[in-house]
Amino acid sequence: MTFLRYKLFISACIIGLSFGVFAQTTISDSLRTAIDNISLNETEKPALLNQLAEANRINRNYEAAIANAKQCIALALKHKNFTEAVKAYTLLANIKATTQQFASLKQTCDTALTMAQQANDPIAMAYAYYSRVWLYKTLGDAENVVKYCQLGLKELEKKADPFIASKIYYRLYVVNSDWNNESKVNFYARKATENALQAKDYNLLSNCYTALSIAHEYNYNKSKNKTELDSTLFYLNRSEMLYRQYPGQVADNTYAIACINIADAYLKYFPETDKNARNLAIRYAGSARSVLKNAGNSQEIVASSLGILSEYARRDGNSLQQENYLQEAYRVMKTEQPPYYYTMINVVQALSDFYEKKGDYQQALSFQKEVTGYTAKNFNQQQALNAQKLEIQYETEKKNSEMQVLKEQEKSRRLQNYLYGYIALASLLGLLFMFRSYHFKLRYSLQREKQLQLENQESELQVKLEKEEQARLRAEQQLLETQQQQLKLEVMANTLQLEHKNRMLHNIKEKLSEGDPVNMQRILKEEMMLDNDFEHATLQIQHVHPDFFHLLNDKAKKKLTLLDLKLCAYLYLKMDTRQISQLMHIEAKSVRMSRYRIKQKLGLDKEEDLNIFLQQLGT
Repeated sequence: MTFLRYKLFISACIIGLSFGVFAQTTISDSLRTAIDNISLNETEKPALLNQLAEANRINRNYEAAIANAKQCIALALKHKNFTEAVKAYTLLANIKATTQQFASLKQTCDTALTMAQQANDPIAMAYAYYSRVWLYKTLGDAENVVKYCQLGLKELEKKADPFIASKIYYRLYVVNSDWNNESKVNFYARKATENALQAKDYNLLSNCYTALSIAHEYNYNKSKNKTELDSTLFYLNRSEMLYRQYPGQVADNTYAIACINIADAYLKYFPETDKNARNLAIRYAGSARSVLKNAGNSQEIVASSLGILSEYARRDGNSLQQENYLQEAYRVMKTEQPPYYYTMINVVQALSDFYEKKGDYQQALSFQKEVTGYTAKNFNQQQALNAQKLEIQYETEKKNSEMQVLKEQEKSRRLQNYLYGYIALASLLGLLFMFRSYHFKLRYSLQREKQLQLENQESELQVKLEKEEQARLRAEQQLLETQQQQLKLEVMANTLQLEHKNRMLHNIKEKLSEGDPVNMQRILKEEMMLDNDFEHATLQIQHVHPDFFHLLNDKAKKKLTLLDLKLCAYLYLKMDTRQISQLMHIEAKSVRMSRYRIKQKLGLDKEEDLNIFLQQLGT
């Protein structure tokens, strides 16, 4: 049998977790030598002191570990190296949780968190959250353990540190193993192992391999797949082999726990007839016993190895050897004051059962009384511890409540300050808006007035320009009309003259053809006189009264035809009816009728003389 209960293997592994240091005494000596080195820079000493403190903690030399951690804190704070100070406080929280120093545990965790906030370093915050994990583990508050583990991992997303990440993943593995959450046990054990490999911390890696073996044991118990059992032994062997591969870098306790787990696996899962499994189990149990023979604070581990050996002695039917192993386990546990009661009760109960089966009822009764006594002591111890836990829990909840109240007050104060600030800002903005609005309205009013003046001036100027443009257009139009009228007059005059000449030539031709005498001298003289008169009349119409035909048309309301205008021009030139009939090749009667129509179109009375009207119009 094994006196370390199945779940207690995990607790033992947890105790063995390191902070990335070497665990053997020789390594501790080398660290002390390095720290005492005169040439070593003082700023480098806090990290070495942390390593030395952890080396002593792993070897369960707690007094030395606490002294080293306090020395590290003093030196780290002197150089404002808050991250190393946080690591030291986290180590102290680990020791206080392990040694059940519950009274000062919360204060240590709070100090670690305060230091981490001063450090302003994600790694320091991850360590501080990990210290609170130990607090809530002690209080049995698994939900808060998970919460602070997740907070620590979130900080490590900003700045990686595989070592503390491995420890946090390991703690999540432990919580989920208590909850029998198989999938998460496998996941977190693997994540812890991956980070331990990156950190190259072989003591931590040994514990992570043990965690992986237990994860596969979960799988085996569920599926009964022999491959899972092989994996369990594979990782246990890897955990045990690290002790020999990296001398001085894996703690004796860690190695001994790996050996006991291997021996226990052979004891539980292999038949009694399997001699090879028996020999291996006895060998590994003996290795755990021998490596911790002279070690302090390892009584329960040694007792567990003796329990396995006694079980194999029972199977072999060697009752004397079985009794010797049980008695030795009893003596080992008695050297620890107070002993670890769970293991002590198992040892004493095994002795009572042994002597009862042997028939020595007096010895059996004696050991059964001890079982009762240790059970009562364990109960009283648990009650005292529970009282301390309740006190810590009360103080924690009280502090959390106070913190929550302070946060609410601070939030309320901030909101109030924001509100006052917003009101002040709104008032200032309102005044500024009113001033700007008044200034804008005033400026807008002035600009509007000025703009209106400019628009009025522009409108007046535009009207003036339009009037001038219209006047110019009218003048141009009148000029064009005048030019057109003048051209018409010239064309008409020339046409009249040409018609007259043509008529005269026609008359001469007729006379010559008829054989009538023609007085050319007289005709030429008359024509010259007529040309002079015609030219004079034409010039008079064109230059003296250029609007003659325009006025004539306006008077007749555009009713006059071209022949009418032609007749008026002849009348204006003072030609008589005969001349006009000759020029227009019409009878005199037709000329008189045309004169009458023109008078009607011009709106003249019967008594009015058309010739006089035309002469007056041309003046």
